[in-house]
Amino acid sequence: MKKSSRGKRMERRHAKHRGVATLNLTSLMDIFTILVFFLLVNSSNTQQPPDNKDIVLPESSAEMVPDDVLKIQISARSLLVQDVSIDSAVAENEDGISVIPALVEELNFRASRSLPVLNADGEAERELMILADRQVPYSTIRNVMVSASQTEYSKISFAVLRKAEEDIE
Repeated sequence: MKKSSRGKRMERRHAKHRGVATLNLTSLMDIFTILVFFLLVNSSNTQQPPDNKDIVLPESSAEMVPDDVLKIQISARSLLVQDVSIDSAVAENEDGISVIPALVEELNFRASRSLPVLNADGEAERELMILADRQVPYSTIRNVMVSASQTEYSKISFAVLRKAEEDIE
């Protein structure tokens, strides 16, 4: 039986596309390799010391790993809350306690921007970490702690560098 020109054309077209589809794995391997390197480079380590060169943390035999919380950095020259500079002028409140008003204002602002964490009593409490240079006087650290206690930040922890195992014994 003779085929029409349309039938011949359809047969040629089907024969051309009848081949097996191939998948180029080289491109996929390149993409996955780049993805693995990207994830390795950008994986964050929360145990990094502060990048502020003015702060030298004290050493300790602490065992707990710090959480990712609000950080206050205290050096001899500056007071930083999450890399935002704060005026460290101290004022006394009516009880005679030294408070840093700019720090109280900044902590209240940051507390208003995040969801509260409720403790067992149903009261809002938040956590912060103080990274203080080992040469900063205790009175300065105390003023920061008093200012933080005026806000919802009632859990205060201190960052330290962990001593090497042979130094502990």
